[in-house]
Parts: sequence; structure tokens; C-alpha cells
Amino acid sequence: MTEFFPIFIYIFVSLALSLLILGLSFVFSVQKPDPEKLSAYECGFDPFDDARSRFDIRFYLVAILFIIFDLEVTFLFPWAVTLSQIGFFGFWSMMLFLVILTIGFVYEWRKGALDWE
Repeated sequence: MTEFFPIFIYIFVSLALSLLILGLSFVFSVQKPDPEKLSAYECGFDPFDDARSRFDIRFYLVAILFIIFDLEVTFLFPWAVTLSQIGFFGFWSMMLFLVILTIGFVYEWRKGALDWE
């Protein structure tokens, strides 16, 4: 249990600090709501349709690409920390993983998924 004590301290301090900052923003901020502040805001223009309307598929493609490359970064951090223990096999396994992701990225780029018309 002593190994996890610094993690618990980190979680406690970050939670306390975030709650303190959030609470202070409510205490010291000026609360003057007007119709413009209370209106819905969507992509720089006023919403004009139902929220359950269909979206362009490009929104989903960008979201999927973000998730893929965000997960790549989450795999790179523990790999970099334990690289001295896992040796060459771990190094080349990650290189293969990165090559596969790069091939997928190039494929998406060639298909035009990253182009916004």
C-alpha cells in the first residue's frame, strides 16, 4: 500500500485544487446573465434546427482519427518508461505498432478523410 501513497496524494491534491479553483470562480465572478449569454452557441452561428438532426460523416471521421492517435500516445508513455526492461523485443514490437498506425494514417490521408471542403 505504501507504493500507492504518492498516487493518492496526487489525486487528493489535484481534486482539492480543482474544487478550490471552481469554487473561487463562482464566488468572485460577476453573474449578469443576458439572453445572448444564455443562448445556445454552435460552431460560430446560431442553431437553427433540432439537435437530433444528422451530422456530416466527416465529424465522426475526425473523432475516430483523434481517438486512434490519442490511444497511440497512451501506449507510448508506459513503453518509454519501461523500455530499458523490455529490451529489443519491446522496442521492435512498438515500432511495428507505429508502422501499422502510420500506414492507417497515410491511407486516411490519401482517401481525403483529413480534407475539409
